[in-house]
Amino acid sequence: MAQLPPLNGLRAFEVSGRCLNFRAAADEMGVTQGAVAQHVRNLEAYLGVQLFERLPKGLAFTSSGRNYHVNVAASFEALRVATGHLKPEPGKVLVSVTPTFAAKWLIPNLPDFSAKHPEIDLRILATEKVSSFHGDGIDLAVRQGEPPFGASLGAQLLFRQEVIAVAAPSLVDEQTLPVSTDALSLMPKLHDTHDLWPEFLKLHNIPDNGGHGLRLSQTALAVDAALFGQGVALVSRFLVAADIEAKRLIQVTPRTMSGKQDFYLLASRKAKKNTAIQTVMAWFLAQAET
Repeated sequence: MAQLPPLNGLRAFEVSGRCLNFRAAADEMGVTQGAVAQHVRNLEAYLGVQLFERLPKGLAFTSSGRNYHVNVAASFEALRVATGHLKPEPGKVLVSVTPTFAAKWLIPNLPDFSAKHPEIDLRILATEKVSSFHGDGIDLAVRQGEPPFGASLGAQLLFRQEVIAVAAPSLVDEQTLPVSTDALSLMPKLHDTHDLWPEFLKLHNIPDNGGHGLRLSQTALAVDAALFGQGVALVSRFLVAADIEAKRLIQVTPRTMSGKQDFYLLASRKAKKNTAIQTVMAWFLAQAET
């Protein structure tokens, strides 16, 4: 294996290349200007290549130095990122949630969190992908499923899965609520990737005479389509509770459907030693009860 260049020289070169000035680089590194210049000279001697033109008021890259700096700077940035995953910043908590959970529950509730805990830097990773606590550096996750989720993860119930049918007031005459079985059968259905309508209709012995309906990739999009009067959506009650209270949506039938896909707050065992993570967990659990 080829020997690495002197690491002090690489560091001095990386900082000097950003500042294009040995004095400014010395201030950033907390050493003398002479030490920085000497580290860079040692690196140039090791490489047998001049990296900087020394000018009266600073530095300029040589063509070789400019190309080399791009790669050296990228390597140091990769080290910073890797170290950040290994050594989390105090007060920073990264939470993995689905886009639907983020849009329909978490984001509307975030002002409460920010008001109560301004000292915590809460970061949201909204993705349909199942994030890795280790690989993605997440601290908490909200996942829909059935425990256990893994020997190294603790799980606390946030919401039971209670699926209800909702539509915009423009689609339903409130005087006819709850809608009849025949009326629900004929209403256009909004489908998402969970595809709950067949199970819901079969459970309540209701035929589907509403046509193909609109098919969307996320529950949040189905809810948005319902808000615009494009059909009836099936969704967990807690995700649309605020819309129902504000009368933007109406529960069209008292019929519901329960399931095993409840919503849980997951944390790694190390979370017990982190005050910020414990604070975020307590807020999630308290907010879910309101």
